[in-house]
Amino acid sequence: MEKLVEELQQLVSFKESTDIGDIVLIAAKEPQMLVYALVTDITRDRTRKDEWWHLGLTFLTVPPQDVTWTLRTAQMTGMEIFTMGGEKRFVKAVNFSPAIAPVPEDTRAEKQTRESGKGSFLKRVK
Repeated sequence: MEKLVEELQQLVSFKESTDIGDIVLIAAKEPQMLVYALVTDITRDRTRKDEWWHLGLTFLTVPPQDVTWTLRTAQMTGMEIFTMGGEKRFVKAVNFSPAIAPVPEDTRAEKQTRESGKGSFLKRVK
């Protein structure tokens, strides 16, 4: 799992915090999965002495699945790989902001070509 997380951090722009409305990437070893979920709620678990949170998630699957996981701050912000039912899990919010995400050079050139009206990636079908 540690190697997978290292590879994900090279491929995905992550946020340092997790808030309601964020999209999180969830990786699990068993069952093996890599899935996005929408954070729908974050509520303090007042039954515990330490800082634990009820994290409401909607898995972006077909059909969507609503779950609530009880996690510590380090677990829901990707600072810690944790286990559920003895199986390793990783959760971290994805940063979809275009200002932060790197854009490859060839993509910039393609965008400039489209904006200038020279060439198009759209094809008219009659």
